[in-house]
Amino acid sequence: MDVQEQTIDTKTDDGEMAVVITQPVGAPDGAADWPTVLLFIDAPGLRQATRDFMGRMAGEGYRVVTPDLHHRHGRLLVPGGREEVMGWIASMTDDQIQHDGKCALEAAGVHDDVPYVAIGFCLGTRAVFRAIEQNPDRVLAGSCWHPSFMADDKPDSPHLTANQITRPMYLGIGEADEVQSIAMHQPFLDAVAPLDNVEVMTFAGADHGFTWPGTPTYHETAAETSWAKTLAMFAAAF
Repeated sequence: MDVQEQTIDTKTDDGEMAVVITQPVGAPDGAADWPTVLLFIDAPGLRQATRDFMGRMAGEGYRVVTPDLHHRHGRLLVPGGREEVMGWIASMTDDQIQHDGKCALEAAGVHDDVPYVAIGFCLGTRAVFRAIEQNPDRVLAGSCWHPSFMADDKPDSPHLTANQITRPMYLGIGEADEVQSIAMHQPFLDAVAPLDNVEVMTFAGADHGFTWPGTPTYHETAAETSWAKTLAMFAAAF
């Protein structure tokens, strides 16, 4: 399926933000628009690898909308070293990220009564959880690849309300993740363990960032299994 990509700018409470929209060429049969996937980026930013993933997802018949969550530091910037990355992450709040997602959907013409699914990587997985938690009537399903920050010592830590999630969720975690280990997520995993609507898969030998081909941490089994699980979940959601 041929796809097309465009980058637009939209307003947020913190200034202009770039939004990348990738979707199939033409209109779907029997519908006005393609079903929407809201994608929350990982720490390295909205780069070519992100765009390639968006194109692959769009090729399955989805409109993929990705806000540039780093826009408060500049337009479509890719952070440099680890110190800069961690500084950018620390400066984000859950509310800011959810606001960015809302603005991105509006800019893409996805009205606030239109349901969607969400996918996130690294820090974006927490955003997927928050989106489902805050909008269960609208966010139909969420997919979380090599998650980060799903449990902490704050009073609003995701693990404290994770057992209340009613929408389907998938989490794919590398057993060799040296950035956000399974042990760090254990309170969240324990909370969702009794839930039939949440599936957790772990992958032997997979590290953080297993999604991205051509990188040292790419893990084909983890990436392709997570891809298949996500597609099946999203198809069932609509």
